Amino acid sequence: MNQVKLGQSGLSVTPICLGTMTFGEQVNEADAHTILDRSLARGVNFLDAAEMYSVPARAETCGATETIIGNWFSKNPGARHKVVLATKVAGPARGMPWIRGEVSKAGIIEACEGSLKRLQTDVIDLYQIHWPARNTPVFGAIYFDPAKDKPMPSIEVQLEALAELVQAGKVRAIGLSNESPFGVHEFVRIAEQMGLPRVATVQNPYCLINRAYENGLDETCHRLGVALLAYSPLGFGLLTGKYDETGLEGTHGRMALFDSMKAQRWGRPEALAAAKRYNTLAREHGLTPAQLALAFCYRNPKVASTIIGVTSLAQLEQCLDAWETALSPELLKAIDAIRWELRDPAQ
Repeated sequence: MNQVKLGQSGLSVTPICLGTMTFGEQVNEADAHTILDRSLARGVNFLDAAEMYSVPARAETCGATETIIGNWFSKNPGARHKVVLATKVAGPARGMPWIRGEVSKAGIIEACEGSLKRLQTDVIDLYQIHWPARNTPVFGAIYFDPAKDKPMPSIEVQLEALAELVQAGKVRAIGLSNESPFGVHEFVRIAEQMGLPRVATVQNPYCLINRAYENGLDETCHRLGVALLAYSPLGFGLLTGKYDETGLEGTHGRMALFDSMKAQRWGRPEALAAAKRYNTLAREHGLTPAQLALAFCYRNPKVASTIIGVTSLAQLEQCLDAWETALSPELLKAIDAIRWELRDPAQ
C-alpha cells in the first residue's frame, strides 16, 4: 500500500488504519497485542484510539484501549516510531458522567496528558475532538434542535487548547470527528484568522449504508484540504453478512451482544434491510459482503484512510486481504442504484 498524506499535516499513513475500540471489551490485552503485531507486520502504520474506549463505553473500561496500546509499545521497543498514532478527546458527556462535562481549554489539555500517560508516549501524532462541543445532530440524529442549545466553549477556545499542545510538542496534528460541513469550515476559518493550528482530518462514518459524508461535507473537505478518515466501513458488522439470517440476535457480533448498540443507528431495521441488499449484490458478483463494503471505501478517492475494527486475527487478515479487491464500473453503478432507492438508513 502506498502511503497518503493527511491533509496539510505532513503526516503520511497507510490507506488502511487499525481501529482499536474493541480492545479491552471484546478483545483482551494478549489478543490485542497479537493483532497489533500482525497489523504492523503486514505494513499498516496507522492506529486510531480514543480516551473513552473500549466500546460500548463503561466507566470501568474508560481508557482501557489506550492502556493496552501503551503496554504494547512498552513491550516492543521501536514500535512507537513505526506507527502514526491517533487518539481523541471526548466531547461533552453523552450519558457518560465519568467523562468531563465540557470540552474546556483545561479539559482538553488534561485529557491529552492522560492519553499520553496511558499510551506511554511523549507525543500523539493526530489528536482529534471525538464529537462536537456544541448542539448539533450527531450519532444518528438528523434534525437540528435549537432548544438544546446551551453555553459551550467556543471553537476558538478549543483551538487555543490544541495550539498549546502542539507548541509543547505533545501533539503533531489535529483533527475532528463526527463533524458537519459547518463545523469543519468554522474550525478552518477561525484557525486561519487567529493563526491557530489547522485541522488536517475529519473522522466520520462512511460505508454503503451511511454515505451522508457525500451530502456536502465531501465538497467542504475537498476545498479546504481536510482528509476523510472513514470509520465503520462494515456498518458495525451489518455489511459482513453475519446478521443476514439471524437478525441482530444471538451471541455473535457486537450488534447481537450489546443492547446499547441495537439502540443506535446501526440497529435500525432499515439499516439491516439495506445491508442485506448490498450483501446479496456482493454475492451475485462473486464477492463476500465484506470485500464489497471494504473495497467501496478502500478505492474511493474521497477517503484518505479507512479505519477497520477487528476482534480476531482472522478478521484482520480478511480486512487486509480485501485491499486487492477492485469494483467494476457496472458494480459501482449497481451500488448507486441501491443507494438511490434506500438512501442512508444508518445516517
